[in-house]
Amino acid sequence: MTKQSTVDGLNDRSEDMTKFESRLTNLLGLLLVRDFGQKQQIVILGSAGFRAAEIAALLGTTRNTVSVELSNQRTGKKPKKGKKAKK
Repeated sequence: MTKQSTVDGLNDRSEDMTKFESRLTNLLGLLLVRDFGQKQQIVILGSAGFRAAEIAALLGTTRNTVSVELSNQRTGKKPKKGKKAKK
């Protein structure tokens, strides 16, 4: 049995969707977020119903990155800022 890649898994989004419909859905998702930063892209795609693995494959990032950002968005956490240098 061969392991299915994440990108191939995107094509199996729903048993009721054809490969063409699945690819079209992915393309529309990418067009929806193309003018935003990665964090905003993750939030928008998550709100649109994409799963973390799907978002990661579409954006070329890791599932963990997506999951953390979606979790932060749900809980209202703000990203940590870098430490300031002491004078």
